[in-house]
Amino acid sequence: MPYYFFVWTPERLEKLVQNGVEREDYEAVVQDPHRIERSRSSDRFIAFGYSADHRWLACVFEYLDEDTILPITAYFPEED
Repeated sequence: MPYYFFVWTPERLEKLVQNGVEREDYEAVVQDPHRIERSRSSDRFIAFGYSADHRWLACVFEYLDEDTILPITAYFPEED
């Protein structure tokens, strides 16, 4: 499992709060995803996995380099 440095800004943290996502859940899913896809609309990466309370979570992010992640947003989609 890779370890990433996450660049958290107040705006990015606010996006999580608005969507009811915990920072710890976001980081856990991105570091150990069930799967990763590319968004068709933004071409950003989306990591999918389960939150600590077993809800399916989608975490949108960009790689700043091989070890650094810029979080964009996260949300709880319908499971597929």
